[in-house]
Amino acid sequence: MTKTPPNRSSRRPQGRLIGYARVSTDEQATEAQEMELRSAGCDTIIQEHGSGASRTRPALARLVREIGAGDTLVVVRLDRLARSVSHLLNVIEELTTKGAYFRSLCDPIDTTTPQGMFSLQVLGAVAQLERALNSERTKAGVKAAKAKGRLPGNPGVRERRPEMLAKMTAAQKAAYGARIQSTANQWLPIVRRMRPDHTWDDISRMLKQRGFDWTPERLRRAVKWMVSEGMADKSLLRKSPPRPPQDRLMTLVAGIHSSNPELTLREIANQLERLHERTPRGGTRWAPSSVKNLLDRAKRSGLLQAA
Repeated sequence: MTKTPPNRSSRRPQGRLIGYARVSTDEQATEAQEMELRSAGCDTIIQEHGSGASRTRPALARLVREIGAGDTLVVVRLDRLARSVSHLLNVIEELTTKGAYFRSLCDPIDTTTPQGMFSLQVLGAVAQLERALNSERTKAGVKAAKAKGRLPGNPGVRERRPEMLAKMTAAQKAAYGARIQSTANQWLPIVRRMRPDHTWDDISRMLKQRGFDWTPERLRRAVKWMVSEGMADKSLLRKSPPRPPQDRLMTLVAGIHSSNPELTLREIANQLERLHERTPRGGTRWAPSSVKNLLDRAKRSGLLQAA
């Protein structure tokens, strides 16, 4: 008897269902959301108190950072998760890169089903149209203001009113935080592996090899913000111990190896040359044997685990 082939149109994952419940103020409660999430099968529920107008949500950022492949993030409604369509799409993109899924109980968004993915694509198209319309409206508004002899921009900011300057500063901080969080899952793990043994200069050069244009000052500022928001451990900001040149090279090679253990000695040597690192003897060309010597020293010192 021929077996009926399984239906492959469904991608229903076998991982955990993790609920996320958010309210705007400390006076509000998440009990109603928790009841709905538990009824949907969520054994774990993450609670958060935070304004819907802000993307700074440490509990959500930690959840997205630690969620596993096959797990599904579940919310009661989309407005509990995101403040805008672009914010929603950014969160779902992060989940997708980790092999995780997203589902909203009261909205047709469920990335484990073809229908839910279609709805998500429609939202993406709407977001793109919204950005284009906003750009056109802004250009038209500036043109009309200039035709009437008015200066574009906020009058309160031009006049340096304290309340408007405070609002502008808060908006800039929120935008900065959103930018940092949008890419943190790509560069923060490298920082965690290398700090505080390596200097910010060493790490920024390493990140540039991965396509990130960080200066040491900007990188340290970003990590300091993550620490202040409870998204990173404060030990990352600890001062790096002074090291002789030989020890600095050893920790640098160990960091490269730890970030990608599959690299060959020749590939590590090529990376050191691209970083313009001098060999222990001051040369510019690295030999695989020099890399091996430094890796062996790192293992003897406990910086790397011996195979």
